[in-house]
Amino acid sequence: MESIKITVTGRVQHVGFRWSVASLAQRLNIKGFVKNLPNGDVYIEAEGPTSMIAEFTKRVQNGPTPLASVEYVDVVNQPLQSFIDFQIR
Repeated sequence: MESIKITVTGRVQHVGFRWSVASLAQRLNIKGFVKNLPNGDVYIEAEGPTSMIAEFTKRVQNGPTPLASVEYVDVVNQPLQSFIDFQIR
């Protein structure tokens, strides 16, 4: 199991990004949450099997929705948080 924090910069708000991330997380059995930040970035905390976290991160970097334009992704490992589901906040 692995737990990460992701900050995504670019055109990632008002384009269905959070909904797409939540849908992706559910398909990959990832737990955690996604939320918009006041500065226009999107913040994600994600937890799951290492192979699924790697796939999740790769897809987030590519922009999970066609309307999004991801410019930069910062990924930081963190201690396990024991999330029980994936939420849009």
